[in-house]
Amino acid sequence: MNTRIRPASTVDQVTQRRRGVGLIAHDPVLSAGGYTLIAPQTARGHVYLVGIDGEVVHQWKLPVRAGRHAVILGNGNLGYNGNHADSLDRYPAWSMWHGGDFRELTPEGELVWHYEDPSHHHDAMWLPNGNLLYAACAPVPADFARRVPGGTAHAGDDTMYGDVIREVNRAGEIVWEWKCWEHLAPEDFPIHPGFGRYHWPLVNGLDVDADGLVLMSLRTTSGVIGVDKASGQVRLHIPPSVVSHQHAPVALPNGRILVFDNGNFRHGAHVAFSRVLEIDPATHEVAWSYADEMVNAFYTAFMGNAQRLPNGNTHVTESATGRLFEVTPEGEVVWEYVIPWFDEYPDEAARKTGPGRLNSVFKTYRYTREQLPWLRA
Repeated sequence: MNTRIRPASTVDQVTQRRRGVGLIAHDPVLSAGGYTLIAPQTARGHVYLVGIDGEVVHQWKLPVRAGRHAVILGNGNLGYNGNHADSLDRYPAWSMWHGGDFRELTPEGELVWHYEDPSHHHDAMWLPNGNLLYAACAPVPADFARRVPGGTAHAGDDTMYGDVIREVNRAGEIVWEWKCWEHLAPEDFPIHPGFGRYHWPLVNGLDVDADGLVLMSLRTTSGVIGVDKASGQVRLHIPPSVVSHQHAPVALPNGRILVFDNGNFRHGAHVAFSRVLEIDPATHEVAWSYADEMVNAFYTAFMGNAQRLPNGNTHVTESATGRLFEVTPEGEVVWEYVIPWFDEYPDEAARKTGPGRLNSVFKTYRYTREQLPWLRA
């Protein structure tokens, strides 16, 4: 019996790449212009600075892959949130979520600062004073964990982890620490049934507002809180009735909070879709929002970010698809770029929860030419 071997298809099997990558659209009149910093999750340590025309103008190569994201600091250096090689798996998806290997590098790639915390996960914020604010986690006391309502128990969920927010100085000394179980009433923050009980309330985004409140996005419970650093008490709470398992709260100069509203398990919606919201923290009213005209055409189930630009436009990171775009206050898309670098996660644990060839990214940021004085013309 003759066995005929079928040739492999000549069609690219990465769906996102088939639909087009690189620069998709650009309105030079309405766009804010500038340069976008991209640290793809699966780029094996490559960080790219991309011009508004879609061309790479500068890049770095780090010895560890991106745990989360990269930023340009006020001094022009690169702040990098790398994936810690020795961070022990705490629960499923931990390998995808954690960073913990923080580095500051010059534009030429010289390492000038290094700090490690294997318990870090999700977001970190490089503060103007040089300190680093980040989310870590630790096991919640067993009696407290039993009081946390909601969520779905899975095999291996024997330990519940809770968020520990830390601020460290340049010497690596902890100068502030906040533990969720010491300040949050579990009954007020139930885990949604769609999430496991392994992490509560899962702080996936951080910022500091003009009053010094530490803004925290609570992923598994939904909502955004503002914590007073002196007392540790919650002074602000945007509830789940306003947002749906969001990321990236950003304090705006006008006193409002910009939020990437992912839309997982959105109440009353028959399709999943994401939005960007500008929320008045005092009234919880939505002052501005963006969603696609066909709402489910803009959706990322995990990660995501939005950044208000100097001209009033908003730079949006649709993380899971590696799609970056800029919208005007009127909601018009004036720039769109799809990350062209696809690969698998290099570590097996991450591949189990994020399989396939991906171009996903935690956050991206747009910078003006003035913020990059070292960039050659």
